[in-house]
Amino acid sequence: MKLGVFVSDYKITVDTLQRLKAEKLGIILVANGVYHALIKENGKNSSILDLSENLYALSEDVETRGYSTSDLNDKVKAITYNDLVDIIFNDYEKLAWL
Repeated sequence: MKLGVFVSDYKITVDTLQRLKAEKLGIILVANGVYHALIKENGKNSSILDLSENLYALSEDVETRGYSTSDLNDKVKAITYNDLVDIIFNDYEKLAWL
């Protein structure tokens, strides 16, 4: 199964994400979830960034929080709402929101 997971909270732990079984796991950072791709705590990246090779951050949410997409971690691809629609319909069979 190809699973896309929306992460909208910065304080979420990786426990739930680690338990998900998918042949392709995509993590889509939205709302306050974009902070996972922007902020380091104690000099370390968010552990969420190690869970998948398919990491996305909604550029509008990044900019709303006063950052630029150039501030994103290199592992994370900035996407627009149009890109998000394409990803939802073309890349993933199921979606979840955490």
